[in-house]
Amino acid sequence: MNSSDLTFQRAWPSLHRCKRIISLLATALFAALLLPACSAVKIAYNQGPDLAYWYLDGYVDFSDAQSLQVKAELTKLQAWHRQTQLPGYIDSLQKLQQQMPLDFSAAQACSVYSDVRQKLLAVVTEAEPAMVILAGSMAPQQIALMERKFAKGNAEYREEFVDGTPKARRTKRYKLAVNRAEMLYGPLDDRQLAVIEQTIARSRFDAARAYAERLRRQQDTLQTLRAVHSSRGPTPTAFGAEKTRTAMRALLDRSVNSPDETYRDHQEKTTGDTCKAFADLHNSTSALQRKKAVETLNSYEQGLKALVAQGNN
Repeated sequence: MNSSDLTFQRAWPSLHRCKRIISLLATALFAALLLPACSAVKIAYNQGPDLAYWYLDGYVDFSDAQSLQVKAELTKLQAWHRQTQLPGYIDSLQKLQQQMPLDFSAAQACSVYSDVRQKLLAVVTEAEPAMVILAGSMAPQQIALMERKFAKGNAEYREEFVDGTPKARRTKRYKLAVNRAEMLYGPLDDRQLAVIEQTIARSRFDAARAYAERLRRQQDTLQTLRAVHSSRGPTPTAFGAEKTRTAMRALLDRSVNSPDETYRDHQEKTTGDTCKAFADLHNSTSALQRKKAVETLNSYEQGLKALVAQGNN
């Protein structure tokens, strides 16, 4: 995890950072989990392949042949996801609704994180064959475009999370944490706002370390893609699908499990901080706020159920 922000809402989407070159295929499929209204859930999910395609195209600028292939793979991925994954999300949301009226321990919060992480990694694994094919067909100018997009995103990330005074960075994280907590619980009182402020003040999250890992992953991605291209010979198939698959699988493993031991230690600590922070905030909420949280989660559940039913028609 790249942050120790306070809420389960923060933990849920942050897992998408496993690897841009692979996991962006699945990004739009999880938009439903960030939206409170059933109608918004259905619109975002049903448009997922198109949204994901245009997002990816901004990084790669697909050729005509790649466009056809990527669109077909995204449609197939969504069909698989709707049929095999949404029922598991519904089950998890139902269990979480049962837990919400009760207090949380940090260990229970971490079990939620672990459950979500495994579900997201399942999508990444399912998308791997399509990404192997795409990686094997990428041209040098497409890799160069990806590098420029990374650089632009890095400048924005530094401005948002790294540059500025420590106080300014804490203020940004505080506002983000409050916003996401209130998406789940509704308005927070002064005591709960103080819980968030205190938790951020003692957080062990290191923005510079997270940024360094971000850069490492990006360079690893670019180097892997260039190695695939330079080794494949005069035709896209000369390198071999198996070698490309091995290279991409190793890239994914290094993305999910960083080879940097100090970063892994930092990640483990900040994940633990996040779990404790969520538990502390949740345990400070009133019965009315917990009821609001149940209603919010139930709206997600109903939206996902509608999507499953739509797929069965």
